[in-house]
Order: sequence, then C-alpha cells, then structure tokens
Amino acid sequence: MTVIAGRYRLLDVLAEGATGTVWRALDETDRHEVALKEFRAPAGLPADEALLLHARREREARAAARISHPAVVRGLGVATEDGRPWIVTELVRGLTLAETLEAGPLPPREAARVGAEVLSALRAAREAGVPHRGVEPRHVLLANDGRIVVTGFGTAPADAPGADAELRSLGALLDTAAGSSTLLPADDRTGALRAVIEGLSHPDPDRPLTPTQAEEELRRLAGGGSRPLRTEPSAPRNGERAGDRGEGDRQGNSNSSTRARGSASPAPGSSHAPRRRRVLIAGAVGALLIAGALTYHVVRDDERGAGPVPGGVTSTAPAGPGATDGAGGGPVTPRS
Repeated sequence: MTVIAGRYRLLDVLAEGATGTVWRALDETDRHEVALKEFRAPAGLPADEALLLHARREREARAAARISHPAVVRGLGVATEDGRPWIVTELVRGLTLAETLEAGPLPPREAARVGAEVLSALRAAREAGVPHRGVEPRHVLLANDGRIVVTGFGTAPADAPGADAELRSLGALLDTAAGSSTLLPADDRTGALRAVIEGLSHPDPDRPLTPTQAEEELRRLAGGGSRPLRTEPSAPRNGERAGDRGEGDRQGNSNSSTRARGSASPAPGSSHAPRRRRVLIAGAVGALLIAGALTYHVVRDDERGAGPVPGGVTSTAPAGPGATDGAGGGPVTPRS
C-alpha cells in the first residue's frame, strides 16, 4: 500500500471528483484513521502554473484548519508528496447528503436540521475568513453519530463568493434536500420550511430573512415547530421614529393593551359575571314582590264584595242614618 509523506498509508477511496480524490488512510504515527485529499491539477496545465495552484491549495487548507466548529470537518494538517499537497482531515463515518438523497428527499424536520447546521458552519467559516465556494449535497456529511458535517472549505480571496451567493447556494441545497415537489401548503411544517428556503434564495440582498433569523427558524422547525414565529414591528406614534420607544413605554403600552382587552371581552369567571348574576337575581325578586302585591289586592277585593267609592277606594262600612237601599241612595262614608 502507498504511504504518503512517510506517514499516511492509503487504504481505499472514499470519493472522487474533478479536483482530486479523497482517501481513507491510516496515520501510522498514532494509528488513527484519517481522510486524505489528493489534489490534481487540470490536464494540460503548464508546470509552473501547476506549482502555483498547489501552493494555493495548501494555503487554503491551512486557512480552513483555523475554523473551530462542530459542523465543520476538522483539519489536521497538510502533507506533501512529489510537490503536491495532500490535505489531512478527520475521518467522518457516514453518508454524504448526495448519497442519502438517492433514496428520496428528507422529511421536513430532518431537512431543517441539516439546513440549520450547514448555515451555522457557513457563518463560522466566513467569520474566520474562509468562505465556502458553494455548498452542495456532496459537501455535507450525515455522520453515523448524528452530526452534520460540512467539507470543502477554503478558497482564495480572488474568487471568494459573497455572503449573498453563499446563502443562495444553501437555499438551493435545502430545496434539493426537501424535494420541492413534495411540499405542502403553508399551514404545515413543510410550508414553513418553504418560506425559509425562499428567503435564503431571494435574489435581493435585502432578503426577508437575515442569516440569524433563518438559522433560528430552521432550528425551531427541526425541534418540531411549524408556522414561523415572526412578528412585524408596531408602527411608531405621531412624531416618533421607529425604535425610539423606551422600555417603560413598551411596558405601559403592554399594560394598556391588557386592560383594553379585559374591558372589551371579560373572561368567564371575571368580576363582571357576579354583577350580572346579582342584577338578574334582584330583577327576579322584584318581579315576585310585584306579583305578590297584585295577588293580595285581588283576594282582598273578593272578600269585601263591595264596589268602589269615588276616588277608587273600596269601603265595607255599614250604612249610616238616613241611608237608603234604593238606586238613588246617598253617599257612603268610608272608614277612616
């Protein structure tokens, strides 16, 4: 078996592409397996230009090794053999996203998890000054231990992509991972994921989602959330610029809103409900009292058997002297 730089014994091929071959190798110094990338210059490239290309690849690899992030493949060093650089990284056991997608798209929740980790890795690499050329499914490893690991970092400043192009490449990767034809309406988790994908893929730099918001949304969806939890800022008051309100104003407005909501639609069991019950009970008692009074007068009138006297007062007094039984009898004096 071939040994590179007197240390790394090549075991078998892990991947092969236009720029080189990735090998599984044994580090005979500490007896650990590593991944070893062999770079190849394009066919027909002049020797002097090939040397410049190899030097550039080595600089890129050393720069990528500065990134410290759990979702970024860990760089271990650079070995040189026959004037060509061989990049040594940790060996991540698992499948690439490209290989995984051969069996079909990922469930929305898993696609969101992949997107969140990849976006976090891209942001960490850019902060370290090592942007990605353009992340693709072949650059994303789904490790057997559950990690999501991004490879392929390192590029010269001359062709470093902008942050917007990097986000658009992530949007395209998520679109492929989720399978755009399988997405459901926006009231489902898949619809929420579609909103994030469209935000990342937006051609305008002033995209609806910032990288921070996109990562938060993806992590929430990966955790089982569904609809995006984004709120629009409230409009400023007259003569006030957006963002001028202090914490006290916000708390006051919040308390006022709570009071307004409480007066407009009291909840069951609030202080309004007992008042309504008291009013209803008082009304019922009043109706009973009135009905009792009317009944009393009717019964009393039946017992007296006498007709009404002027003024509507009913009298049961006996006839006094001079009283007659005729139709034209004199007045009857009621009892005082």
